[in-house]
Amino acid sequence: MTDSVARALATYDRSHLTLCSIGSHSALEVAAGARAQGLRSLIVTAKGRERTYSEYFARRQRPPRGCVDAVLELEAFAEILRDDVQQRLLGENVIFVPNRSFEVYLHQRYSYDEIEQGMLVPLFGNRSLLRAEERSSTDGAADQYALLREAGIRHPRQFSSSDEIDRLVMVKAPHAKVSFERAFFLVSSPQEYHDVGARLIEGGMVTERGLQGAVIEEYALGPSVNLNFFYSPLLGELELSGTDTRRQTNLEGFRNVPPAALRALHDVPLRLEEAGHIAATLVESMLEQAFEMGERFIAAAQRVYPPGVIGPFALQCVIVAGPPKGFVCYDVSLRIPGSPGTRFTPYSAYRWGRDLSVGERIAMEVAMARDRNRLEDVLT
Repeated sequence: MTDSVARALATYDRSHLTLCSIGSHSALEVAAGARAQGLRSLIVTAKGRERTYSEYFARRQRPPRGCVDAVLELEAFAEILRDDVQQRLLGENVIFVPNRSFEVYLHQRYSYDEIEQGMLVPLFGNRSLLRAEERSSTDGAADQYALLREAGIRHPRQFSSSDEIDRLVMVKAPHAKVSFERAFFLVSSPQEYHDVGARLIEGGMVTERGLQGAVIEEYALGPSVNLNFFYSPLLGELELSGTDTRRQTNLEGFRNVPPAALRALHDVPLRLEEAGHIAATLVESMLEQAFEMGERFIAAAQRVYPPGVIGPFALQCVIVAGPPKGFVCYDVSLRIPGSPGTRFTPYSAYRWGRDLSVGERIAMEVAMARDRNRLEDVLT
């Protein structure tokens, strides 16, 4: 536990804790979870994006409805690190739940060191792990590939140069116009890489510099599934909160095009922008393999980034053909997942006797830690 967290907890009214998140990605999930466990919620929004939280899902009485108790509107998300904003959050007894948008929007302006040190409010989870979601480290810290290797988890083979391409690969380059998005394309030879890359540069999708720093990795063939886990330091146990798969533009459009018409789309670049998620279950014969993979990841994170994972994380995988069929992990999420639909897969009910959303599971862990006087075990 950091000194700032210790100072904050020393002043907090623990009977009025507030779960807080950036107003994007999974903020409603956090707010609804807080409501279910008798905690308050506060959502930090950017100007022009507040109505979802201040109107449509605001908490009201007669009849009881909504889940968002309070909204703090800023000009931009990155202003959350302003000292006056931090003091406001501390005064609200805030426990902050970082989501993908928090890391993405703040990292456009601040380094990870500045984010970790500037957030004076306690975070649910391990704040040091924010930087580990990167696919390539610029500060020498272990990135997600290093964690996967440490855990002995199979992931797609990476190619250091386009000249090495000898099979179907996915190229992941920074988007030229939207800094927090990536441009994706599939190629199977060095020549195809250069041809497609040149078209994307000409079309303004990527830059030459961005293409030079692109990640090139083997394309795993199979259905994708996100294994959404929750590690509880209080119980010392790993849970499977739920499983889902992504809906992405314009990938799904390509899938729906008749084969005879695909030639007409030859020059259309592939886009994998997030559009939503669909609940997707696993066959039970693969559950043990999934849990073993999650347990190895937990152990690796504890070694590399102590105290390791606290709360939700996801291993985003493709199930490749066998025998035996198995998981190839192509991405890691080290915070609350983006899909509230995981509660509609059966795994949380198998464990807790009812469907339990990830947001409520976070609130449950906070409430248990508060009641057992162990908040320092789940906050950093």
